[in-house]
Amino acid sequence: MRIILFSSQTYERDSFLAAPRPAGTALLFQPVRLELETAALAQGCAVVCAFINDDLSAPVLERLAAGGTRLIALRSAGYNHVDLPAAQQLGLTVVRVPAYSPHAVAEHAVALILTLNRCLHRAYNRTRDGDFSLHGLTGFDLVGKCVGVVGTGQIGAAFARIMSGFGCQLLAYDPYPNPEVVALDARYLALDELLEQAQIVSLHCPLTPATRHLINPTTLQRMQPGAMLINTGRGALVDTPALIDALKSGRLGYLGLDVYEEEATLFFEDRSDLPLQDDVLARLLTFPNVIVTAHQAFLTCEALAAIATTTLDNIAAWAAGRLQNQIEP
Repeated sequence: MRIILFSSQTYERDSFLAAPRPAGTALLFQPVRLELETAALAQGCAVVCAFINDDLSAPVLERLAAGGTRLIALRSAGYNHVDLPAAQQLGLTVVRVPAYSPHAVAEHAVALILTLNRCLHRAYNRTRDGDFSLHGLTGFDLVGKCVGVVGTGQIGAAFARIMSGFGCQLLAYDPYPNPEVVALDARYLALDELLEQAQIVSLHCPLTPATRHLINPTTLQRMQPGAMLINTGRGALVDTPALIDALKSGRLGYLGLDVYEEEATLFFEDRSDLPLQDDVLARLLTFPNVIVTAHQAFLTCEALAAIATTTLDNIAAWAAGRLQNQIEP
């Protein structure tokens, strides 16, 4: 059985080769992104293993099915990039990794908060240039601050536990309150109330039609002046152009992004020799109170090992006729 991994990187290759896999399988590592023009590379592969920025729209799925693919094995928890009705119509099974290391993403969100608050990115660049002054680097104590957690699944709950350890007051928003988060003395509120009261807002919800552009010009106006916004969830949770106006007006005092709505053709590649064509991202990168990381929150040894193991287990289960972690329309 041939398994092709699109958008595969060296660090993923190592974890997949180290994980146990079904006998008689061949792993084909393909660094290019899956899209209509590259789908032909999967010809003869029963399994296509895709990542979050691969294109799994109906035309791509049709081409994969015509080439002999029968299983789409996602190396991610999110699946908003998959046309599930089209997959079902084509007889393609879709499976995912529902959880790998919620701690990895939660800890990265906290790293963004600490870096923005204490201006570590600016201090690092200054001292390298021999500038040891402290002006403009003043932060604030996290203890006692009001932190809003939007989405309290496994990652949101892990994030809430960490911020509780800092002595923060927790607010939460989720259609399904998590008892673990309630046990941390978090108060569940409507989103508007959370945005009005929180000094730090961190997004940990999935991307659905209901959550697309959850943060937009209207909801940004509800946030406290100078508030901090962190997004390690999905890029399209935020109306990105609206962030620029909020930063210019001071409504947003800090912004940390690990995901970006138009990241598919940008992230995971070295583009340092090329002019940045995305005007919105280029503008964001000019603000000193903004940090953008390239979808690296998941990138820990533990998470990579869990992703590889679960993905290969999903494939083995499918080959044995017992599906696990299947996604249905």
